[in-house]
Amino acid sequence: MIKYLIVDDEHIAHDIIKGYCDLLPNLELMQSCYDALEALDYLNKNQVDLIFLDLNMPKLKGFEFLKTLTSPPKIIVTTAYQEYALEGYELNIVDYLLKPFSFERLLKAVNKAASTTTKAQASGSKSNEIHTQHIFLRENKKYIQVAIDTIRYMEAAGNYTKVITSIETITVREKISDLLSLLPSEDFMQVHKSFAVAMKHISSIEGNRIAIANYIIPIGKMYKMQIKHLLE
Repeated sequence: MIKYLIVDDEHIAHDIIKGYCDLLPNLELMQSCYDALEALDYLNKNQVDLIFLDLNMPKLKGFEFLKTLTSPPKIIVTTAYQEYALEGYELNIVDYLLKPFSFERLLKAVNKAASTTTKAQASGSKSNEIHTQHIFLRENKKYIQVAIDTIRYMEAAGNYTKVITSIETITVREKISDLLSLLPSEDFMQVHKSFAVAMKHISSIEGNRIAIANYIIPIGKMYKMQIKHLLE
C-alpha cells in the first residue's frame, strides 16, 4: 500500500487527485494539506511514501518546501506552470504533471513512483526501504494490477506490447521502452529491439537464445554485450 499526501491550496485539485487515486486500490490518502506548513507539521509526526505537490502556494512555495525535507518521499508535482520542470527534475522528483491532467497521465506517474524504492523515515532515527511490487497496466479500457515478480518477458507488437506473466498475457498500447522505464532497471533487461526479459526468470542462455519457462526469446546483435556482462 502506498501512503500519500496531497499538498495543494486549491480544493478542486484535492478532489481531482483523490478521485483518480480512489480508482487505484494500492493508494491510501493519509492527509489533505492546503499549504506547505501544514504538510511539514504532518511529516514531522508521520511518514508517507508519496506526495502530490503543487508549486504556487502561499506562505511556502512547493520547491522551497521540498528543499527543507532531509529524507523526502517520492514527489509528483502537480502544477499549471511548465517553466519549473527542469528545476523539479534536478530535485529528483518522480514526475511533473501539468494541470489539467488526465487519469491516464496520473496513472503513469504513480506507476513510475511505485516501481522504484522509496526511502521513508521510520519511527526513531532508523529508515526503512519500502519496495512496491505491483504496477497497473491498461488493456483496452480495463486497468489490471500486475505483480512485478510475475512478469517473465515483454514483446513489442506494432503499436502494442505484450506483457507475458506467469499467470496471463496482457496487451497494452505502450512502447516497450516506456514500459521498461516503469520497471526496476536492475531486474529487467532489453535483449532485442522487440524483447525485454526479467532476469530472475531466465532458465538458460544458449547461443543467441534465452529460455524462460517454455518460451524462447532471441538475442539481438546490438544487445549481445549486455548479455555478456550478465554472465560475467
